[in-house]
Amino acid sequence: MKKKPILAGVIGSPVAHSLSPLIHTAWAYRAKIDGYYIPIEVPPSFDEFARAMDALRTVGFAGVNVTIPHKEHALRYADKTSDPASIAGAANMLTFAGDDCYADNSDIGGFEEAFKAAGPAVSVEDRALVLGAGGAARAIVIALQTLGAQNIMIANRTEEKAAALAEAFGLKTAPWPECNTFLEAADIIVNTTSLGMTGQPPLELETSKIKPDAVVADIVYAPLETRLLQAASAQGNPTVDGLAMLMHQAAPGFRAWFGGEARVDQALRAELVGELKRREQQ
Repeated sequence: MKKKPILAGVIGSPVAHSLSPLIHTAWAYRAKIDGYYIPIEVPPSFDEFARAMDALRTVGFAGVNVTIPHKEHALRYADKTSDPASIAGAANMLTFAGDDCYADNSDIGGFEEAFKAAGPAVSVEDRALVLGAGGAARAIVIALQTLGAQNIMIANRTEEKAAALAEAFGLKTAPWPECNTFLEAADIIVNTTSLGMTGQPPLELETSKIKPDAVVADIVYAPLETRLLQAASAQGNPTVDGLAMLMHQAAPGFRAWFGGEARVDQALRAELVGELKRREQQ
């Protein structure tokens, strides 16, 4: 009897823009695995999310990635939770195994791997500036601390959110209007906000103040090279783009659900870059 195809997907609202289906489809094709990875839009409420997860488990999905606005819902829904997901307060992976639903956060490891591939080793003396204070910022902070950074500063347009994130991890805050002052001392700069994303306001920074050897990262991947990364690259700074993080964070899910090799390489990146360029021309 022929085995049923493996089913997985990505849950979000909106979700049509996600590149995750292309990543998982490419890996499944390479490994000759009979499987499908489907984008599924689910309305923002927890009740709608829980109803959708119950349905997917019933029809035999192996698991799902979870994106905005459901990462906290995923943590709440799960029966068991990994330590990284618990610390981050959010999950971007749900794995369905028997009667259990297991939540994990691969955003943390995804950023770690992308950063290690692009930049020098992190020193305890390095000073990091994280722009933003949402769920993505929490994952980045955990990743930076895992990499060895101890001096991390949070800057966010809403000061209360910056203060809450800083308090949760024992960090300091930088007033948003004074970001440019802190650029001069930062060894690592990470933008986790939507500023600079296609259709969003620009991220206004005096990039000429960035240290020559500072590593500059932006989790945005549309556009692939944001104005922040363009300026940093022109100055010769090492950079980490959102596509690198996206590919690395996808790998644990593919291995868990499809059971094949999930290799992050230039061939995969080229396929994704081609898709982004195609979308820009539409």
